[in-house]
Amino acid sequence: MGKFKLKPNKGVKKRFRFSGKGKIKHDKANKGHLKSAKNAKRRRKTRLTGTVHKTQDKMIRTLLPYQ
Repeated sequence: MGKFKLKPNKGVKKRFRFSGKGKIKHDKANKGHLKSAKNAKRRRKTRLTGTVHKTQDKMIRTLLPYQ
């Protein structure tokens, strides 16, 4: 029997990436449409990347093996 390899979850792979220190980064939500209703400060903050909360860190790492 050959050695089994785990497949990464493709949806998670597209949405999350790792920082240099090993934290998981993600893009902010609410930047697709209806921007005129949102103030400038709120739109500016969506350009930045966020980090995943520690309670969801383990779940995402299981979906992204070998990272």
